[in-house]
Amino acid sequence: MKQIIYIIIIPITLVILLASCGNKQHQNESEMHTDEKKEKHGEEEHGEEVMLTAQQFESLQMKTAILSQRNMSGFVEANGTLEVPPQNEASITTVVGANIASIEVIEGDKVNKNQVVAYLSHPNIIKIQTDYLNVYSNSIFLQKDYQRQKKLYEAGVGSGLNFQKAEAEYNVSKAGVKGLEAQLKILNINPSGVRNGTIYQRIGLRSPIEGFVQKVEVKTGQYVEPQTELFEIVNTHHIHADLMVFEKDVYKVKQGQKVNFNVQSIPGKELSAEIYSVSKSFEENPKALHVHAEIENKKGNLIPGMYIQGKIQVDSTSTNALPKNAIIKDGNKFYVFSVEKENEDWSFKPIEVVPGTSDGDWTAVQFMKEVAPQTKFALNNAYYLIAEMKKGEAEHSH
Repeated sequence: MKQIIYIIIIPITLVILLASCGNKQHQNESEMHTDEKKEKHGEEEHGEEVMLTAQQFESLQMKTAILSQRNMSGFVEANGTLEVPPQNEASITTVVGANIASIEVIEGDKVNKNQVVAYLSHPNIIKIQTDYLNVYSNSIFLQKDYQRQKKLYEAGVGSGLNFQKAEAEYNVSKAGVKGLEAQLKILNINPSGVRNGTIYQRIGLRSPIEGFVQKVEVKTGQYVEPQTELFEIVNTHHIHADLMVFEKDVYKVKQGQKVNFNVQSIPGKELSAEIYSVSKSFEENPKALHVHAEIENKKGNLIPGMYIQGKIQVDSTSTNALPKNAIIKDGNKFYVFSVEKENEDWSFKPIEVVPGTSDGDWTAVQFMKEVAPQTKFALNNAYYLIAEMKKGEAEHSH
């Protein structure tokens, strides 16, 4: 009996020991699996990722898109001013000393070609008209005397000497009349009106071109000397960008290239132009040459002399590019965020890139690791995403 009991007890003990060992091994495996799960979960939680709800996504106005190739232009920086061609600027002067009787325009007024901008008056203006009348009347008398002497000479009853003298005097008088007529026309006085007995008390100064009054240098009643600049007229229809390109960049610039530039009078607006002329001589200080570009989208009040900052597009290459708002610098590295939709939420993960040249609001990017062709990227709010990611890491560390 004792022997039988002893035989039965041994197997039970073994079963218990084996079961205990099995349970312990299962527990260890379970704990290891749990640790791995926790570790994996921790990596996902700590792994660099930002989750946004659908509401957050909408409120931040997030924009996403698949990465595409974009033509990125290299550029040469060039500053300068807005200018107009010489034929589109005019200085109005007077050819005789006179007083300003009245001023008909103010700075900023638009004027047409031959429009009167001011009136002048002076005794000299009256004198030249009376001199013309005297010379003209004398010329008529000399013409009649010449014709009489010519008939007598041809009939053989007149002296050849008298005929030659009358002819010479008449020719001199004709030249005098034409000379004074030319002076009257320069003064904008009609000679035929003077011949008919009209003496003009004042004369009009007229604009030689269409444009805008840029300067008024006189006052009513002021006496002005001949050739004194009284008004400045500028035609801004042909205003263009005059850029200065330094010697080291000259070989990159040529006719037909595009230019993007900004002026302070139109904040936040970029204007574009096309180079139509490159100077062949250098300015000495600084050593640079002029590049003239026709403005394609003239907007706002563009005035000659305005300072501009421009970029001349010198080459174009197709490369991966993202908006500047999609790229964020963290320490010494740059990142963009890939995007995936998980149910109703959105997952953003940082991907390291090396930024290249910029063209407007876009920057070329080179990825440190290969990315799938259909990967979507956040096009904006990179600053917010990196801040949320750091915030999440800080909370987990506590």
